[in-house]
Amino acid sequence: MTTYYLFIGIPIAVLLYILFVYNSLVKHRNRATEAWSDIDVQLKRRHNLIPNLIETVKGYATHERATLDSVTKARANALNATSPADQAKAENALSSTLKSLFAVSEQYPDLKANTNFLELQRELSDTENKIQASRRFYNGVVRDFNTAVETVPKNVIASLFTFTKREFFELENEAERAVPKVSFEAK
Repeated sequence: MTTYYLFIGIPIAVLLYILFVYNSLVKHRNRATEAWSDIDVQLKRRHNLIPNLIETVKGYATHERATLDSVTKARANALNATSPADQAKAENALSSTLKSLFAVSEQYPDLKANTNFLELQRELSDTENKIQASRRFYNGVVRDFNTAVETVPKNVIASLFTFTKREFFELENEAERAVPKVSFEAK
């Protein structure tokens, strides 16, 4: 009789364990997807601010066409990026062109004093901070998911149900990535 219970009990215990691990992996995967969605929302907000910023600068800096075009092109590339690695590369390029745009603004005192420009710059800075916080959260969730997918014995169940590692969302170092500070005070 005890052999019968072992014969039935062990497969049931294994099945329950597999179900538990599977559900755990699904939870981790869904959290990673949700965390990426948070980054995506902030990136879209950033991308939506840029055309307004370009239009504001355009009114004051009409002969800075190359800078404005490079920001527009970098924004389009960022909008079309698909994977976290491609997105990070495109966002790094966009940050670089935005630095150029803010450097151009230094040459135009009227632009630097423009309320619209100042508000857009403040919103962009706020968005950059939100992207940074979302990126940290996403990378933490991805770390947990990747750990679950790679550790024994969960890795066997993960490969059985085709759970694969996720990419981290890495930007350039914080000093290079930050929105440049533009001082409006006379020196």
